Amino acid sequence: MRALVVNAGSSSLKFAVYGGEALDRLAPVLKGSFQRIGRDGCRWSLRDVASNAVLIDAEPVGGGASTTYADCMAALVAKLKAADLYIDCVGHRVVHGGALFTGPVEINAATLRKLETLTALAPLHQPHNIAGIRALQSVLPRVPQVACFDTAFHTTQPEIHQIYALPRELADSGIRAYGFHGLSYEYISGQPELAKHARTVVAHLGSGASVCAIHDRKSVASSMGFTALDGLPMGTRTGSLDPGVVLHLLRNGMSVTEVETLLYKASGLLGLSGESCDVRDLLASESPHAAQAIAYFCEKTAQHIARMAVALRGLEALVFTGGIGENAAAVREGICVRLRFLGIDLSCVRNVDDPQERPAFDRRISREASAVAVYVIPTDEERVIARHAAQVLARAVAA
Repeated sequence: MRALVVNAGSSSLKFAVYGGEALDRLAPVLKGSFQRIGRDGCRWSLRDVASNAVLIDAEPVGGGASTTYADCMAALVAKLKAADLYIDCVGHRVVHGGALFTGPVEINAATLRKLETLTALAPLHQPHNIAGIRALQSVLPRVPQVACFDTAFHTTQPEIHQIYALPRELADSGIRAYGFHGLSYEYISGQPELAKHARTVVAHLGSGASVCAIHDRKSVASSMGFTALDGLPMGTRTGSLDPGVVLHLLRNGMSVTEVETLLYKASGLLGLSGESCDVRDLLASESPHAAQAIAYFCEKTAQHIARMAVALRGLEALVFTGGIGENAAAVREGICVRLRFLGIDLSCVRNVDDPQERPAFDRRISREASAVAVYVIPTDEERVIARHAAQVLARAVAA
């Protein structure tokens, strides 16, 4: 069984090939990415996971600004065929499944039409996810493809955590809290450390950031809502914001497009620091604005974790994951210090260790006496997508 995993963005596309005999033991074989799709200088890279050997290093693709997702996928498929690697199924990360999709689904013409109706709910993500799907269909027309949704994991949330205090007819039209990063939360919820904890908060901290309350492996509440703007401050996104600010900006001459750009691309850590959206840069900076941006991120993240503890009616475990959560020890410390009142007692020694070097059951960074166990667990959304794609294919074959 070989599954190709695709994550298409606005001008980039990440991919991985997973293989294995058993559905629950699929492992990465190849990983790579395409950058600057549709721009001058589109290039791609590919490496062998087992040996870490670089097979393709920033090789040009197509004809500059005219390079399409289909051109990129044709280059990838040609490379795989040349290496006698044939794909059995494809799994796509799709940001928004709305209320229509509560789990992975095989893609056909009807599914694609439904996905396109959800574009308005995720205008900066959904069109590119769909473009990636269509590109694969053009070069692998006979290979089953599966959509895996970042929203699906959160469909188990109680209604009180999905609704807004708006007229009922607006909720009926689809305005509700959906939550995102569900593929990451699904992976973390299945990790062995959490089997003994019924009430867990997972903090997925990266360029996009959110927290999720998980009870017995099911989502109860999350910080992101109708869009991926809500909740925690992020690399370039505002996080929670008084909607009156948006009204004020619109009334004072900003266009909808200008406000959208401000909220999604010019705010967050970048906006606060005036310097960078990368936590590594901010931690190394001597600027007081950079320090304030980090402090703001830690404060707001701690507040949202406490909010998740309310949704769970208690807290037994806290997990850090994502690029920041896995690698920024200073940020983890800044968050945990603010949560001591919940019984969190961080081990300074274990906190600075590299989580990538730790096996399962040895990823705890809190002291043994801590009332709340704290872990650093690297996420693996690609593995979840590969497993879902293989499972959907297996069910289709069995039918």
